[in-house]
Amino acid sequence: MSETELDIASVAQDVLKLAKELGAEEATAGVSYGAYSELTRRDGRIEEAKESRSLSASVELLVDNRYSTHSTSDLRPAALRAFLERAVAATAYLEQDPNRRLPERELLGLAEVDLDLVDPGFVDGDPEPRRRRAEHVESSVRSILSDQSVRSITAYSWDGRSRSVVAYSNGFSAESERTSFGMAASVSLEEPDGRLPEAWSSCSTVHATDLWSIDTLSEDIRARALSRLGGRPAASGKYPMVLDRRVVSRILGTLVSPLAGGAIYEQRSCMADRLHTAVAAASFSLFDEPLIARGAGSRRADADGLPAHRRAIVEEGVLQTFFIDVYNSRRLNVDITTGSASNLVVPPGRESVADILSGLDRAILVDGFLGGNANPTTGDFSFGIRGGLYERGERVSAVSEMNISGNILDLMMRFEQAANDPWLLGAWRCPTMLFDDVQFAGS
Repeated sequence: MSETELDIASVAQDVLKLAKELGAEEATAGVSYGAYSELTRRDGRIEEAKESRSLSASVELLVDNRYSTHSTSDLRPAALRAFLERAVAATAYLEQDPNRRLPERELLGLAEVDLDLVDPGFVDGDPEPRRRRAEHVESSVRSILSDQSVRSITAYSWDGRSRSVVAYSNGFSAESERTSFGMAASVSLEEPDGRLPEAWSSCSTVHATDLWSIDTLSEDIRARALSRLGGRPAASGKYPMVLDRRVVSRILGTLVSPLAGGAIYEQRSCMADRLHTAVAAASFSLFDEPLIARGAGSRRADADGLPAHRRAIVEEGVLQTFFIDVYNSRRLNVDITTGSASNLVVPPGRESVADILSGLDRAILVDGFLGGNANPTTGDFSFGIRGGLYERGERVSAVSEMNISGNILDLMMRFEQAANDPWLLGAWRCPTMLFDDVQFAGS
């Protein structure tokens, strides 16, 4: 059964009706449809073509204060009834957890704003735009790297559309829909010593017209590929770290992860006792902004159904809020905020990356991470990095086979400034950032 033949909102209501009929005190039903296609070209030929269609339902049940969640892709009426009979019966074996009750109805709703998350030009099932885009990406990258020894080039093109509805047994329901478009390229070069440095560049947007031009993508991957040549570790020591805007999430994710209500309740958070205290330098602020038009993480309501709105996470260095959903607010006996981040925004600064680098005697620009780990309970981290060593704005050498390590609270206190180049093609809408006196381990 296709999505065009099915009213998914009606299916969600049918699931709720059946769940209540079979003994559930409360229920949440979700029904979603998705279409995704991807084309991959490698060295002059189509290497892989993917196309997927999904149609599924999920249900969260509360039976005698016992909570469970279940999903199925068989939406035929008879199959749904059998599925729910098994789900309700299985729930009876679980421990009681009254904190799982639905949010109060008066808390639920949608922000009254058009987020423009659907491209009306999306055509499901037509492979021609993807084929042309992937072919043009590959030929453009090959042309711009014609003066290099290229081992292989791979080009990617994809698009998709998803639609979902969620309905609660207390009467709340909401629908959402979005499209996505993207292209990417990866390249492997050959160096005289046999090393094969690799580079990757990609662009993904909600509307096709917001994609980079293919020339921009090609120029970007050339710069990234050439920056990998001759990579070697620099001397161990403390350097200013200039963190490229596209990889900021690896560091800031280490800051944000311990802010989750679940981590706090389970005592896996180094931030549990830090609310309204300084967790970063006064020059650092971070905001959650769910209402950005065409934003990768934009939404009108959060996962609990609470209306979305902008909130400060860290402002002038001070932690302002945690990510507390309804369930964890009850377990912790604290106010609800929202259960997860949407678009995370660091306000841009005034100087360009080039100007920041030119003002530093020596610095390492980090533009990639290679493995590593972080401990949310302590805040300690260790990451492999790659990038470039700079002296007074001049690139001295490519850097690889190095590590940074430390504690996220200490690192955030070393934040100096943000550049004026915010990355706007993802949910982490952050500029390049400068941290002082970061410990690097190399040669």
